[in-house]
Amino acid sequence: MNLVIVESPAKAKTIKKYLGPDFDVVASYGHVRDLVPKEGAVDPEHGFAMKYQVIERNEKHVQTIAKKLKGADALYLATDPDREGEAISWHLFELLKGRRQLGERAVHRVVFNEITKRAVQEAVANPRELSLDMVNAQQARRALDYLVGFNLSPLLWKKIRRGLSAGRVQSPALRLICERESEIERFERHEYWSIEADLDRDAKRFVAKLIQLDGVKLEQFSITDGERAETVRQQLEQAAAGTLVVESVKRKQRKRHPAPPFTTSTLQQEAARKLGFTAQRTMRVAQQLYEGVDVGAGAVGLITYMRTDSVNLAQEALEEIRQCVADRYGADHLPPQPRFFKTKSKNAQEAHEAVRPTSVLRDPASLKPYLNQEQQRLYELIWKRTLACQMAHALINQVAVDLSAGDGNLFRATGSMVAEPGFMRVYLEGRDDAKGGDDDEERMLPEMNEGDHVTLLGIRPEQHFTEPPPRYTEASLVKALEEFGIGRPSTYATIISTLQDREYVVLDKKRFLPTDVGRVVNRFLTEYFTSYVDYDFTARLEDDLDAISRGEVDWIPLLERFWQPFKEQVDHTQANVKRSDVTQERIDEVCPKCGGQLSIRLGRNGRFIGCTNYPDCDYTRDLNPDQGEAEAPEVVEGRSCPECGSPLEIKRGRYGKFIGCSAYPKCRHIEPLEKPEDTGVPCPKCGKGTLQKKKSRRGKIFYSCSTYPKCDYAVWDQPLDEPCPRCGWPVLTLKVTKTKGASKVCPQKECGYRAPVEQPGGEDEGG
Repeated sequence: MNLVIVESPAKAKTIKKYLGPDFDVVASYGHVRDLVPKEGAVDPEHGFAMKYQVIERNEKHVQTIAKKLKGADALYLATDPDREGEAISWHLFELLKGRRQLGERAVHRVVFNEITKRAVQEAVANPRELSLDMVNAQQARRALDYLVGFNLSPLLWKKIRRGLSAGRVQSPALRLICERESEIERFERHEYWSIEADLDRDAKRFVAKLIQLDGVKLEQFSITDGERAETVRQQLEQAAAGTLVVESVKRKQRKRHPAPPFTTSTLQQEAARKLGFTAQRTMRVAQQLYEGVDVGAGAVGLITYMRTDSVNLAQEALEEIRQCVADRYGADHLPPQPRFFKTKSKNAQEAHEAVRPTSVLRDPASLKPYLNQEQQRLYELIWKRTLACQMAHALINQVAVDLSAGDGNLFRATGSMVAEPGFMRVYLEGRDDAKGGDDDEERMLPEMNEGDHVTLLGIRPEQHFTEPPPRYTEASLVKALEEFGIGRPSTYATIISTLQDREYVVLDKKRFLPTDVGRVVNRFLTEYFTSYVDYDFTARLEDDLDAISRGEVDWIPLLERFWQPFKEQVDHTQANVKRSDVTQERIDEVCPKCGGQLSIRLGRNGRFIGCTNYPDCDYTRDLNPDQGEAEAPEVVEGRSCPECGSPLEIKRGRYGKFIGCSAYPKCRHIEPLEKPEDTGVPCPKCGKGTLQKKKSRRGKIFYSCSTYPKCDYAVWDQPLDEPCPRCGWPVLTLKVTKTKGASKVCPQKECGYRAPVEQPGGEDEGG
């Protein structure tokens, strides 16, 4: 008997059926060890020695592995084929060795890019040793993140406010969002005008745009006001006298080639654009497709490994894709030779493959009965992109017609149509913030030849204003992170979710907006730790980590080069920077109440303008005066502050309206605008309060004890006033998922009790 270790039970279940009775497959449930969660876990004074401990929740899984290992002849470590997977295998190996549970057994490392019978059996037949280079690269990354977090976070507590934290890659990502917001705020709108002609030819109407006036080519700001535009309109109408003359007709045909197959980054971008998925949701669903889904004859891995920056496709995959294209669309939709794409990432793992279906013969329609809605949508996206990348190019016919309105005045009409759709029959790549319309839209022009006369229906001046750069969406932020070399594709989802969890950024109309706290943290880091949030510095560090994983660079010298100047900067900032230097930003204005200096300050509910002579002077006002006047606080009739007796007001904060004391900042009493709904279920922890339905700052429903903060018990799912039949915990919760429907679940995770609940009317499968 041989023992195989993977990360998850879903992956274990899929692999087990490919290996037969001579193999037992067990899950480690992710990492089994991590750094001890306190200062000193990484010791720079002793060669950056790292102190690890078993993750408490996974100790039982380690014991299960050790028990099964007793009856095994060999150990196969089959975790994911990246640095993270290598580190999980190494930690397990070190733990078992340290506990003297390995004995003389052979230990093999096996890797596969897809969970199919051929790939798994081939990997087991050709094992390798653990790669210490990959492990050391992961250790270096973990050490760097630890050193930054454990040194910068306490500094943020002292200089800004408690509870804040900073990360090595999250901080440059925050800088991106804050700098974009600053660009938007500094942006000055400029007016400009375009002149368009409505034309008719053989009862077909079309539009042409003025490109030349009095022999001079028009630029964007050639016409900047309505008066000038009206003068030009009258001049052109008089010169044209109801007719434009065709001066030239230029026709050309251009080729459009398909996009390469998905990498982690492009998959996250397209899923955000086309499906509305967050990066985190995309990776979660992709993990399910990779680890295996039961498609009627047992679980099978439906896509290749989804953490990759390669655009390569295996030779056998190319042959299958080309055959599928020929069968479905005909041989004329195939290029003469397979398409090969070049990766944009200079450190791409070329041995890996792009994200693709393990077999394109499993088309989305055939899998629909076995996948939930989000699995189906993501699989279809991957399947279409993979098929399209090996199809023939599209042919676009384009025509540009120049028409004169008197001497020296030219209008241009453009049109396009798809002559041969090629790959566009299957898939077309999405775009971020496309301007000027979609250039793939067909705009047919009537047939025209040089010298023809075209009827002028009218000339229209059109007013325009320049637009500021757009805020980042999930897709455009992932693209920017990749372009700047911040993090690696496998970390993008974590970077984005961490910024949101720390409340440094919020999503507003699907675009990232920095919070007041996020802006203050960013200003502190960019001013006092400039190089550590510098995009080039961050990218070079990622390159160095990649070099370690390839065995080209030693990891200890890298840490030494980073640590010394970083620690000196931390100590200098600690000693020489005052809290007011960070949380206050002086403005060129005096206090109208005492004549003191005003500054932008960070308060409990965000930034505001206040007097630097506080507490002697209590003058404050909203950071945006116009908004402050438009939304003056509304007095709560018949109520006064329970703490100081002042009138209560309805105010607006970052997370909506709330009730607060009018004497703020002297009195900081606040309460929710709406009373929480009481479920009547007694709190199982303190027994004194009841569980109330509340909303988190990010709008998610949860249930917590009415005596908070005295009792901090809370659950995400609706509580039920009945004890768990397995462990006796006083309450159960009602959990509803698309895959399992409604279930009664014990909130005590170690219990694991779950029982189905019949819901009247059936389960809602809506999006």
